[in-house]
Amino acid sequence: MESSAPSRRLTRPVRLGQLVLGDGQPIRVQSMTNTDTRDVPATLAQIERLAAAGCEIVRLAVPDDQAAHALRAIRAGTCVPLVADIHFDHRLAVMAAEAGLDGLRINPGNIGGEQHVDTVVAAAKDKGLPIRIGVNSGSLEKHLLAKYGGPTPEALVESALGHVRMLEKRNFDQIKISLKSSSVPVTVAAYRLMSQRVDYPLHIGITEAGTLLRGAVKSSVGLGILLAEGIGDTLRVSLTHDPEAEMSVAWEILRSLSIRARGPEIISCPTCGRTEINLIGLAEEVEARLRHCDEVFTVAVMGCVVNGPGEAREADIGIAGGRNLGIVFRKGKVVRKIKGPDLMTGFMEEIEKFLEERQEENRT
Repeated sequence: MESSAPSRRLTRPVRLGQLVLGDGQPIRVQSMTNTDTRDVPATLAQIERLAAAGCEIVRLAVPDDQAAHALRAIRAGTCVPLVADIHFDHRLAVMAAEAGLDGLRINPGNIGGEQHVDTVVAAAKDKGLPIRIGVNSGSLEKHLLAKYGGPTPEALVESALGHVRMLEKRNFDQIKISLKSSSVPVTVAAYRLMSQRVDYPLHIGITEAGTLLRGAVKSSVGLGILLAEGIGDTLRVSLTHDPEAEMSVAWEILRSLSIRARGPEIISCPTCGRTEINLIGLAEEVEARLRHCDEVFTVAVMGCVVNGPGEAREADIGIAGGRNLGIVFRKGKVVRKIKGPDLMTGFMEEIEKFLEERQEENRT
């Protein structure tokens, strides 16, 4: 990626299936299924849709024995790294490990006592699984809420460090940590504090961020701040929406900071009084048609044939539309004029030609 990408905070390596997290490895994008885990076909179908959209790690809720028994079939049906999300019942964590999942997400403090922590850690060691300690502002211990007067950054960090010590006491160090709040300032401050205290990989996210627009904005602000400071080894954008939508937001956050890129970047002007085409509809249709394209390149959709090619001259390919006329350009140079109202068909032809030429260049 570009040299302007933020410098990463160095963390220790933690293996999750075939992936290594931390230690300067790529920041991984993850999500969580919202299907009933007991419904194996539906869960596998959603995992594959998530993977096609760019998800690299998938977390599964495991609320009961029936869900835990379904994990073996789910594991057999996909090669995507899978993490079991466990609360309170240590047996479910052991069952998930035995089913072949790649990681566990628990809070050691609420798994049912020291003996049960021993059992879970033994299972994780035996299968070579990491444990993510997940602390949320809504599930903090009562004594910490009383001590700090609420779910403050300091309370989140102290809670997580207490869980870390429980695992370290058992000579377990394959640990990831998350400290999530629905408040952006609280989340950012908590991760800043934790990054100064430990070198374990950090999974970053804003929990309960909200619906598509609000959640995307809150996640972009919070995760953007942390990533710009080099904090974060994996991330999730949490939306009250189809989990696939989280992928687009997550990858655009990474792209905006020159950290990682997936698929085309689409730039478009905000429209003005010179616009003589349905620019909004054209830009949205271009975005929709290229949604499943993995190739990294820049596409410009501009509303003015006078200034469009100049303003977007750095785009690999672009279109600028006027009244019954569109011009297609590459790196600011006009390569085709399209007459008539249907600009989309001609533009997609040029994009396909551009991609074919690029693939041919890569082969030679």
